[in-house]
Amino acid sequence: MAERQAPLFLRPASYRRRRRRDAARLLPFLGGFLFLLPILWAPQDTFRRDTAPDGIYLFLAWAGLILLAFAISRSLASPALGEDGEDPADPDPMG
Repeated sequence: MAERQAPLFLRPASYRRRRRRDAARLLPFLGGFLFLLPILWAPQDTFRRDTAPDGIYLFLAWAGLILLAFAISRSLASPALGEDGEDPADPDPMG
């Protein structure tokens, strides 16, 4: 008999879980980019920089990152069983 080969593609639930983990790993870089973005904004026509819009933007970016991290962590914390009853969080036998 022929030896059974591992499937070429991951199960959809396992694939989505891995992509959510990747998104969680990219959050610090997204936050760094969002926090440094006001530096690139063109100044007003005056010599004094108006910091109120920058402060509001930073607060909203910070709150958005918190909500995004909360949503990703909630989706990673809930273990959903796959179609065959296996937990997609288990290590993949393919490596």
